[in-house]
Amino acid sequence: MAAIMVVSAMSCTKNLNTVPIDPLVTTSANVFNTPIAFKQALTKLYASLAIAGQTISFSQPDISASDQGTACFLREYWAAEEVTTDECINAWGDGGLVEYHGGIWSDQNLYVQLMYERIFINISYCNEYIREVNKKMNSLPAGITQATAAQYVAEARFLRAYFYECAMDMYGNVPFATEADLPGTFLPKQISRADLFKYVESELISIQPTLADPGANEYARVDKAADYALLSRIYLNAKVFTGTDRSTDCITYCNKIISSNKYSLHNSYANLFLADNNGYRDEMILPVAEDGVSTESYGDMTFVIHASVGGSEDATNMFGIASGGWSGNRMTNTFVTKVFPDASGNTDKRAIFYTNGQKLGPVTDPTIFGEGYLCAKFKNVTSTGTPGSNNTFVDTDYPLFRFSEIYLNYAEAVLRGGAGGDPATALGYINKLRERAYGNVSGDINAGQLNLNFILDERGRELYWEGFRRTDLIRFGLFTGGSYLWDFKGNAQNGVATDAHLNIFPLPASDLLLNKNLKQNPGY
Repeated sequence: MAAIMVVSAMSCTKNLNTVPIDPLVTTSANVFNTPIAFKQALTKLYASLAIAGQTISFSQPDISASDQGTACFLREYWAAEEVTTDECINAWGDGGLVEYHGGIWSDQNLYVQLMYERIFINISYCNEYIREVNKKMNSLPAGITQATAAQYVAEARFLRAYFYECAMDMYGNVPFATEADLPGTFLPKQISRADLFKYVESELISIQPTLADPGANEYARVDKAADYALLSRIYLNAKVFTGTDRSTDCITYCNKIISSNKYSLHNSYANLFLADNNGYRDEMILPVAEDGVSTESYGDMTFVIHASVGGSEDATNMFGIASGGWSGNRMTNTFVTKVFPDASGNTDKRAIFYTNGQKLGPVTDPTIFGEGYLCAKFKNVTSTGTPGSNNTFVDTDYPLFRFSEIYLNYAEAVLRGGAGGDPATALGYINKLRERAYGNVSGDINAGQLNLNFILDERGRELYWEGFRRTDLIRFGLFTGGSYLWDFKGNAQNGVATDAHLNIFPLPASDLLLNKNLKQNPGY
């Protein structure tokens, strides 16, 4: 049912271009008759990053799933990027998540399917918004200007490009449609990963003049800095996506953000992940906005926080939640000891772990929640210790793009030979991150220590549980193969080598049955 909904949204549903007789019926013919409607519809596109459907609760879901939380973008994205890696192992024993961490998934995996469906239904929403607003551009209602409507469209195009970037990263060669493809007239054809890269790149460059300047838009809305950040991210991974290194372009867009002078490192790393992190625009380039009252979802940061809480942790006072936690996700022994080698007494303030009653050592059974340190990074309490507005649904925003990533991207691109930057500046940026982490210069490194292996570990220290790890390990050639093993990689206790075809997920079998234009990824 869910897969049918996605294909229908992209190819099988045709809106009639007529005004309904019943004034209570809303269609594309009358939905944009008021200026506020343009922004409300845009809000739906942003909301599709976090919630399940058409309302703040679960009554009108976009995708059919037995657990609506699993049908939300952020939860699926987080699981794909984290549970498949050394940063996270899940204790629930859910078949799909066991396959995720063990690297034994197939085209029948529920999480593979739901992530795919969520990406493409979100793309279809963006396509519909862009199409309908462009139709209205020469006959806008009083109260909205063409410049404002054009900026809304540019933001929708950014979100579509972001979702396509996720599809490119996770699934490689995928179905492709834009606002130019009229619903009900076709089945989407498959685009190659390299061609999709070109499309995402061209879209992001094309919309730049229309977006707000860095830091000039409303909080949690797209501006030029978000555009530059996504470009820096795709250029850093371009060798994986296209076979061509684009480190110079990565540096170019990092420099655009840095030279805007709108962003800096917030003075407290820990506060960036609390319930009042919406106040930290100095470092937050683009978040997924969360609110305990108006975003009721079990598939957003509510999931990330609840699933990590259990054992002897005080859920209410430490994390601002009343349910006691879900005793699901924790960190592998491998990650903690490799990335934070002195974790038990670490002076790096980024090591926000809960250790009481937790065993640091090889995981013998993934379902034993007490094996592995707990990640206490995200909480539903404010920087003053006040609980969030709701003790079930959290206020903590998810950092989709954060300024520290830009420093890390710059440094890595320099080390990979990109032009437009220099090693001394790269070293300075890395030491800024470490001085915040240590509170002084005791954690500073020298030029001889700054190499690609160090950068990967530093990205782990700075960005863990923020949805980077799978993509980072692939870029470094460590996600598959046997040169880097972690607890239950390959579904073996001490880890075993896995095959390179796992570097991208399969297209779901359900969509292959519906769309004969699609060819399965190699190895599945």
